[in-house]
Amino acid sequence: MDAVREVFEASTDFTIGLEEEFAIVDPESLELVDRFPELYAAAREDPVLAESAAGELIASEIEIRSGRSSSMNEANERQAERRRHLFALAERHGVALASTGTHPWANYLDQEIIDTPHYQRLKKDLGYVARRNNTWSLHVHVGINGADRAIAVCDRMREMLPILLATSANSIFLDRQDSGLASIRSEIFTRTFPRCGVPGTFRDWEEYARFVDDLRELGSIVEATQLWWSVRPHHAFGTVEVRICDAQTTGRESTALAGLIAATVAQTAVDLDEGRVDGEPLRGRQIEENLWRAIRYGMDGKMVDFRARREIETRQMLEEVIEWTEPARSSLGIEVDLPEKNGSQRMRNECEGGKTIEDIFRDGVAETSRTFAS
Repeated sequence: MDAVREVFEASTDFTIGLEEEFAIVDPESLELVDRFPELYAAAREDPVLAESAAGELIASEIEIRSGRSSSMNEANERQAERRRHLFALAERHGVALASTGTHPWANYLDQEIIDTPHYQRLKKDLGYVARRNNTWSLHVHVGINGADRAIAVCDRMREMLPILLATSANSIFLDRQDSGLASIRSEIFTRTFPRCGVPGTFRDWEEYARFVDDLRELGSIVEATQLWWSVRPHHAFGTVEVRICDAQTTGRESTALAGLIAATVAQTAVDLDEGRVDGEPLRGRQIEENLWRAIRYGMDGKMVDFRARREIETRQMLEEVIEWTEPARSSLGIEVDLPEKNGSQRMRNECEGGKTIEDIFRDGVAETSRTFAS
């Protein structure tokens, strides 16, 4: 942990890294197919994808990473190039790529865990929990200089998790049914994995490092990536990583959401630096109340502003967050162009209008191909 501290002390503020996860599906049946080993082998031969494609638990999933970028604009450009190469590679291999938080009907019992030491250990250690996690998400890394500062940012970013999840909600279907939730993915992952969801506060690096050392020495973890919290300090990259959001169906939405996440992290850091943060971070039970509202209602519900003791429309809270982050967005050149309705809202409207789940998913896969591959 002393070495990890040095990683943060040498980190550069507000570098950006993007990670997008895609389901690998048969283009006709739209069933999940275990083609990751084949796609990954081909990606290793592609100069753009060689270092950016990766596996993520199941053999019907593939991830691409932008790598460390000096700005949001650079990260978006790098990720756009990787998207084009990945979708072209998938087409050559006769598969399609889907991008929602869950697959609407695939049976988790049919999915294979990829054959790497890390994921095979998870399969052994977590059993059902690992096998059940057939979900897809968007992760954003933001460089933060200073170990104590990174912990302070994580402590405050906990409060942003519910509104970011509500904004990203894109998974209403599971087991060929409307789950009644805006993000059933969050119920599958954040509610079942250990050391997941909203972390507690740590206040400074020393307290955090002591906790991680305890987990390691007492046999709970063997590596830091087993801390699956929805916001966490990343030991290898010197970043604050936000992991709460559903994967987005369109490239434009994914880019806009990533920009919003990066802006909230950067604005949080600036506010801490300039002494504009008052009081203690919210308690876990307060954040969990809003997290449930995000899972259940997404952008159609209300959230609680515990400091102001008011209940407000989730849409209004998002507008306030966008306004709050204006200084960081202006400084970093971040644009946030979110649609009027997010993925879950659109899917539910279509479902209530009589469209079948199969047709909604098929149209979504086509839209993903059109917007991510261009």
